[in-house]
Formats: sequence, structure tokens, C-alpha cells
Amino acid sequence: MGKSTDEEEPLFSHLDLFLFSLIIGLVVYWFMSRKKPEPIPEFKKLDTPAPSTRETSFIEKMKKTGKNIIVFYGSQTGTAEEFANRLAKDAQRYGMKGMAADPEEYSMGELSRLSEIPNALAIFCMATYGEGDPTDNAQDFYDWLQENDDEDLSGLNFTVFALGNKTYEHYNAMGKYVDKRLEDLGAKRIFDLGLGDDDGNLEEDFISWREQFWPAVCEHFGVEASGDESSIRQYELKVHTDLNMNKVYTGEIGRLKSFEVQKPPFDSKNPFLATVTVNRRLNKGGDRHLMHLELDITGSKIRYESGDHVAVFPTNDSALVNKLGEVLGVDLDVVISLNNLDEESNKKHPFPCPTTYRTALTHYLDITNPPRTNVLYELAQYASDPKDQENMRKMASSSPEGKSLYQNWVLDACRNILAILEDMPSLKPPIDHLCELLPRLQARYYSIASSSKVHPNSIHICAVVVEYQTKTGRVNKGVATNWLKNKLVNGHKSTVPMYIRKSQFRLPFKASNPVIMIGPGTGIAPFMGFIQERGWLKQQGKEVGETVMFFGCRHKNEDYIYQEELEDAEKNKVLTQLNVAFSRDQDHKVYVQHHLKKSKEPIWKLIHSENAHIYICGDARNMAKDVQLAFYEIAEEVGGMTRTQATDYVKKLMTKGRYSQDVWS
Repeated sequence: MGKSTDEEEPLFSHLDLFLFSLIIGLVVYWFMSRKKPEPIPEFKKLDTPAPSTRETSFIEKMKKTGKNIIVFYGSQTGTAEEFANRLAKDAQRYGMKGMAADPEEYSMGELSRLSEIPNALAIFCMATYGEGDPTDNAQDFYDWLQENDDEDLSGLNFTVFALGNKTYEHYNAMGKYVDKRLEDLGAKRIFDLGLGDDDGNLEEDFISWREQFWPAVCEHFGVEASGDESSIRQYELKVHTDLNMNKVYTGEIGRLKSFEVQKPPFDSKNPFLATVTVNRRLNKGGDRHLMHLELDITGSKIRYESGDHVAVFPTNDSALVNKLGEVLGVDLDVVISLNNLDEESNKKHPFPCPTTYRTALTHYLDITNPPRTNVLYELAQYASDPKDQENMRKMASSSPEGKSLYQNWVLDACRNILAILEDMPSLKPPIDHLCELLPRLQARYYSIASSSKVHPNSIHICAVVVEYQTKTGRVNKGVATNWLKNKLVNGHKSTVPMYIRKSQFRLPFKASNPVIMIGPGTGIAPFMGFIQERGWLKQQGKEVGETVMFFGCRHKNEDYIYQEELEDAEKNKVLTQLNVAFSRDQDHKVYVQHHLKKSKEPIWKLIHSENAHIYICGDARNMAKDVQLAFYEIAEEVGGMTRTQATDYVKKLMTKGRYSQDVWS
């Protein structure tokens, strides 16, 4: 604007000033006279600082707290986070100071500044999730690495430990990518990439890597181990004797009282309490329990698509919790807080505090998985029998004898923490140290077995109850499936804390594309949603392509789940072809891949000429591999390809998003 116009008239005329004052007056009056909301003491800042004040600069934080090692973790089920905490704790034994960090909470663009801190090192514990994807909390970091080609990380010392599972197609893809990408951007790798395989023994892989990693760090920075092998506590116990029970966590995942006053949006830190409206057994016979549950999400504003996963937060069996209390000889209803000794840490408590030991062991801690070796190592000091102490420390070492003892006595025998305490009577750890060491109880993911087009307010789950006898004669029960099984619909309201995790497992954008679905057992779950959706599209008058289903189970008259729905879909031409393999109804085993090979000509035509999309859901270890092999053979036998051409062909389908897997091992 030119200067002359400024001088032509005053900025505010008298009328403007009057109106302006009036508006200000009214606004002030409105603010003052508004009924003040009742102060809600429960929401008082107990735990984490408000997001606006949270330090997003890990460099400033490290400088402020005198840390020189930062361990970033990409974690979906908590293991990578656990490993990161162990490495950060290790640093102390080598006269260094470490901190574990969630890349989602910090500005990762600062990696180039790490050289401002003397002897600094960044360690990355990166898990791979799904089909070679980053974990949710590492997605932004992954995007940043991909987008910033001109980033100069030449001052960064780094190492990567990757967590994956060999049964999956993209074994440790995320860890390998981070390792290579950091090097491409100029960073200096000071120790080789570690590859952890959860199909084998992830704990052993980690210990072996760590055993060689620390000496390499000491050599690189010219430091010596302090030799201090003693247990280092991270949290201190505070017992509350006169706390208002309104301030005590009773199982909430995030905000205190969040299960009483529910506020959207709902996610992993703020789950929705969905009511169970249906819980029925699916199989007609046999000794297993396959179940179908329906969760009501009315009023939650939760949206989902067919193929997404529902995550549920289970609770541990109260009988197991009570037994732990008895073995440890403690009153589980004492109200406690475990407070981080490092006051600058973002993680103030290992789980929501204040709470009771009972709540911690029921809602927050994993008490059913065999404990990792670091837990045994730290607890060894509490065994009064020197032999027990020695064995516990041995199991945490990387000696062949120790590894085999841990493998046999803990892993193969499926001993959880209670079984270990029962079978080592001299071991009497203080319950607060045990609670500090046990990992967090994680959410469990299930493929959604419904379509939101047909069931916008309901989410269906299909699962098999896990229960088995261990070598020690104990019966181990799957936490989530047994908890879900007991969510009865009988007048009193059963609820499940849940949220949705988006997935890449999606029906083709064009309804006219044919789909080939392969899902034996509970692997049928997402396909129930797909079939409902294809039926809905047909009703809308859309042109829907061929819809082919390959299902498998043991016996037709026992565990042919969703038989009526599948046969109805075939009758109504929603399913153009239904193939069912009953593996044990004849002398020789018949599986889905055998049926696939039987239909090789029409299947090849759908894939090669009609742009069909292939979907596989279920067991990763055997089924998914056998099915992939069957597709190679079809490409060879009908498509006239060599094995190399066939594998490339299937790989291309994967890249184009026409061969999708939702598998677990």
C-alpha cells in the first residue's frame, strides 16, 4: 500500500472505535459470565507434560542431561522398545550415558547435529511390521529418510539392530533400509547391522550382537568398561497411603478416567470401550474353540475399511495374578508409583501411575510370555541359593551352555515368570523391581471380519482360543483369546478397549477386477469382510468381477466355519467359485494350495489376462510359502515361464499391489 493512502484517513474512525470497544466488551462479558466448567481433579497433570512444552529436540535434551548415546526404537509390539531401554541402560556400565527415544516424539532432522556432542552415538533398534513396513511410530522417520536426499549426516556415528521374522517375505526390511540409507547420507557405521529373527531366537540374536557391539564402541571411543555388572534401578518405589482413589489408575491406557469419560478421537493411546454384542462358537465339534465376536462402535466416530485390523487391549487372568501375589507374599492392593530416577526422562513411569500392584499385573504387564534374559539377570541377586543365582546369570550370558539352558529351561518349557518363581523357590524378588523389569502387556491385532459398508457400527472378530500343555505339565492360555472368550453377552455389559489400525490389505479400486482370496482357518477373517463388500457393491448395481475363495479346515463337519455364509454367497453369485480343502477328511492331507493347482488354468487366466488381485491371509510359516510356491508352479506350467521368470512375475504383482498378504507366524 502506498504511503499517501495512509495519510488520507485515520486508521479508526470514531464509529469504528465505538464498535470495536463494544465487541471487546461483549467478548470479555461472555468470557466472565460463562458458567465455569466444574474443575475435574482427575485430569490434573499427573504424568506427561503438555505437548506444547515437550522438548522435541533430542540434541538439547542430551546436552541438558549429559547423555552421549541415544537409542531410537521403531516398535509395534514393544520388543524393540525393550531392547532400546536395555542398550540405554548398558551405556552406564561403560562410563557413558544413554537414553531411549521414540522417533515420533523428536525432530529427526537433527541427526546431523549429533556431532555437536562429544563421543556421540545413535543406535537404531528397528522392527519391521507387516509386509516390510515401518512400525507406526517410525513411519515419519522413514518418510524423512526417503525424502531428504541432500541431507549430510557425515558427523553421525550409528549402528542398527533390526528385529524381524524370517518366515516373512521382507525379512528385516526396515532395519536394512535404515542401515543402508544412513550410510548413503554420509553417516559412519561403527558396528555391523544386527539381524534379529523372531522365528528363531530373537533374544539370543540380540545378546550375541550386543556382546560384540559394546567392545567395538569402547574401542571406537577409547573408553574402558567400568566392570560394574551390578543391577541398576531405573525407577524408585513410592507407596501411597492416603491418596484419593480418584487419582489412581485402574487399567486406563492413557488419560486417567478415560474409560469413564470417553472422548474421541480413539487410537492406541485412547482406546474406545466397545460393547460385545455377539460372542458365539463357530465350530460344530473338535477340541478347539473358534469364535466369532461382534463389537459395537456406535457413537464412537470410528471408521474402518475391509482389510483393516482391530487392536484390543486384553487383561491377564486373575488366577495368575493372585498366584503371583501369593508366591511373592505381598498385598496386591497397595497403591504405588514407580518414578523414573532420571527426572529429565520423557518416560516418568514404566506404566500408568499411581496404581496398585494388582492393576499393574492385570492390565499393564506381560506376565505370560517367557521372560527375556535381562529380567533373569537382574533378578538373580534375589535368589538365596547360590546355584540358582549362577544359573540365572548363566542364562543371560552368551556362553553356549547359558544359551542352551535358557532355550531349554525357559523357552522350550514355556515357563512364564510365575513358573520360574514356583520352580526356583529360593528366588524372592521385591515385587516393585519385578514390575519395573517386566515388559508392557501389548495390544493384540485381529483382521476385521466385516465390511463397514454393511456393518458401519459393528466390527467382527474371528479367532481361535489358544490353550496348550507345556513340558512342565502346566496349561498355558493365550491372554487375549481366553479373555475374549469370556466376554459373555448375558445382560451385563462386556466391553473391550479397542482402536483401528489401517492396513494396506484392500479390495481393488475397480470393483470389476477379479479377486482371488486364499484364507484357511481363521485366515478367512478379512475375506468375510471382502465378500460382504462385493455383495453390497453388486446390490448397488456395480459391475463386480469374479470373486474366488479358497478356504481350508480340518473336517467338514467340525470346523468348516462360516459355512452357511459362504454357501449363501455362492448361491447368490457373490462368490463365483468356492473351493474348500478339508485336510483330514481323507487318507492324505489336502490343503488350499492343492485346490489352487487343480484350478490352475482358470486362475492363470484371471491373473494374466484379467488383472486379478490375489489375497492371502493366515499362517506365514507354512501356508503362505506353499501358496506362493503354487503360484510359481502355475506360472511355469500354464504360463510357460522358467522358475526365475515366475518368481519375478509374482514379485512384480507384489510391487503393483496385486499380491497382498496378511499373515502371522
